[in-house]
This record gives sequence, structure tokens and C-alpha cells, in this order.
Amino acid sequence: MRTLDAIDVRRVMLGRLRMDDAGTQSRLLITRSDRGGAQDAVSLARPPIVISIGKAAAVMVQAMIEILGDGAGERIRTGLVVAPEIPERRLENFRYVAGGHPYPTEGSTAGARAAVELVSGLGREELVIFLISGGGSALFEQPFDPAVSLNDLVEFNKVLVTCGLPIEQMNVLRKHISAVKGGRLAARAHPAAQVTIFISDVPEGLDSMVASGPTFPDPSTVAECYSLADKAGLTAKLPASIRRSFERRTLQETPKPGDARFARSHYCLLLSNRDAVEAARAAAEDAGFVAEVYQGDWDVDFREAAQKQAAALDDLASQHSGQPVCLVSGGEVISPVAGHGTGGRNQAFALYAAGLIAGKNRAVLSAGTDGRDGNSPSSGAVADGSTIERARGMGLDPERYLAESDSYRFFQKLGDALETGYTGNNVRDVRVWLAR
Repeated sequence: MRTLDAIDVRRVMLGRLRMDDAGTQSRLLITRSDRGGAQDAVSLARPPIVISIGKAAAVMVQAMIEILGDGAGERIRTGLVVAPEIPERRLENFRYVAGGHPYPTEGSTAGARAAVELVSGLGREELVIFLISGGGSALFEQPFDPAVSLNDLVEFNKVLVTCGLPIEQMNVLRKHISAVKGGRLAARAHPAAQVTIFISDVPEGLDSMVASGPTFPDPSTVAECYSLADKAGLTAKLPASIRRSFERRTLQETPKPGDARFARSHYCLLLSNRDAVEAARAAAEDAGFVAEVYQGDWDVDFREAAQKQAAALDDLASQHSGQPVCLVSGGEVISPVAGHGTGGRNQAFALYAAGLIAGKNRAVLSAGTDGRDGNSPSSGAVADGSTIERARGMGLDPERYLAESDSYRFFQKLGDALETGYTGNNVRDVRVWLAR
């Protein structure tokens, strides 16, 4: 819980953004952590449009209202929130749309249409504030080709989320079939001034991949898109309406860095996976553990990640004999779906890791900061040296559950699934290894 508290969206937004009404014109001041605390000042000469998209959308927009202060309703022209769930508390001048995740729904396309309508035809004197967080790739979608149906979008995303590609490569493919991703929503808002405040659920330095980058210029290309699909053997698996564009090489290029339509765009990274990992490390230290952050690759196959991290934990324990130690890692391990069960990458990681630490005085937790792991209702799972023995005592076969991608049911039966519910945030995953 301390890690989740440290990355609390509302708290961080209130600490990084504030209103300045001292002059003749109100300004929104944004502190940039990536620039040593320097501030961007955004003029609020006219009430802006606010569009919030992603798993943290409702929390982010509510915090923005607090930041704007007294008369916040008058400071905003209108707004849109596209989130996994519609909150009970809603703002009067905002439209709320529940999108789908991990697969698009009618709400996802309705939210995209609403956003396009809001930003189309704006002038230079207008301002759009975009609040973007992870999950937007499914929650918010409109196909570039009108021949692509909602069912086709769902099948396309099913192919992607089960194929084993890392998130940044999946999002290259998503961008190039979309009318609102890969910078295309921002291009629609041109020539209005634009501010994007975002929470990253992608590897460091790949900001344009968050929610498939609706407001960022896109450095990826259609050539890269075709190459990824061919190398991963995905083209033949795509629904016909999308497969034709890949086979005929007719996908349209997305707006690129340097495009004049982004000249008045500003970006502020609010939170990332690194913040969650460092918070977990600090919490472990305060609890009396010798704690380190794992320095190897985070975004690799879950088996490889578990093996290397278990070995790193052993090394850390040997270096600090007699002391409790903790190893923390983040990212998103790769876990191709092999069966028809219920689970996700975190529970698959924990299940495989349970076999590595069986009989040892070790424990491991792996969880998604959004509160959801794959197609399961849990955020992840915890395992220790007794997990495999307890499972076999209950007649559970760990290898079978892993092979059937059914890790959630395995941990649910043991009582070791982590049931947090939606957290209102998403900065990828956190894994914590403990040894005594």
C-alpha cells in the first residue's frame, strides 16, 4: 500500500501543477521533474477543453478541477472522460464514457468520436488540455479505415495481446490502423495550443507509446509496422479488413516529429514505473531490509526474468549474510497466452517463480499497478517457498495451470491472488523478492 500511496495520482498532480492568478492573465504552472524543477507556464486566457483518457482518467480530471480552484467549472469550456468505469461523482460540464479493456467496446469508439468532435475546427486562440494514462489503446479507438468493424478491432487486439510482443511493438501496430492514435488526435486539434499531462505505462524514453500516443508525434513508421507483423507471423491472423492493408501495403503514415502541427504542443510526464519501483525499494528499506533495484532487463520473457531475478536475489542474500534482503524490479514481462485460462503476466511470473524458490526461505510478489492482470480480476499474486508444496497438497498441478494460462485460478484456490480492485493508476508492474 505504501508504494501505491507514493504514486497517488491526485497527490502528485497537486504537487506539480498550480494556478497563478497574480497577473492580468491566469496561468497554469507545471513543474517539470525532467528539467530539474523548471516550470512551464500555460496561459488560460480562454477556458480550455479538457480531454482525459485512460485508466487514471477520472482521477486525473478530478485533480485538475481541484488545481483550477474556485470557479473551476467556469475555467473549463467543456470536457470528456474516457475510462474503464464511470465514477459516481461526475462533473457537470463533462461527458463520461466507459471504454473497454483489454479489448475495445462500443464505448471505446464512442469516446474516440466524442474527442474528435471536441477538437475539430478549433482556432489558434483555443487550448486543449489532454490528460493521458495507460490503457488508452483499448479504451479509446476509432479505426482509420471505416470498413474495419468493432468486431475486427476486438480480434485485432486479441491477436496483439496474446502474441508475446512487448507493449511498444504492439502499439506501433495499433497506431497505424487508428484515426486517433500516433498523433492523429493532436493533428485534429491543430492549430489550437495543446498540453499533454501523462502517466507512463511504457518503457522509459518511449513516451509516444503511452495509450498509443494520441497526442504525440509518432517516430514509428508503416515500414516498421509491416516488418513487425511479418516477423511475428501476425499478418495471416489479422481480421480480413485489417489484413488487406498489411498485405497490400496501404496503411497511411502517422504525423512525425517536426510536423508543424505539434509546434504549439507541450508535454509533462507526471509518473512512470521508475517512481513505483523506487517507492517499493524505499518501503523495504524502512522495514529493515537491505533493498536494491534489479539492474538487468525488465521487459523480457517471464521465465527468463524470473530465473535471472531469483539468481540476483541469491547473490544479494550472500553479500549480506544474516540480514533480510529485498530485490525490486518493474516493467512488464512478456507472457504469451498458451491456453484458455484466466490470468496474466504477473500471475504467470509468480507461478513460475514459485517453482524456483520451492523449499527456500524466499517470497515474491508480482502485481500490476492498475489493479488488473491480464483477463483476471486480480492485480497479481504472491508466492513463497511453501507455495508448490501447499498446491500439490490440494491436488493442484502447477505445471498444468501454467501451461493453460490459468494462473489466476491457481492462486485463487490457494488464497494468494492479490485482489486490489482498480487503483485509478497505471505505471506498469512491480515485482518484489524477499529473502531471509
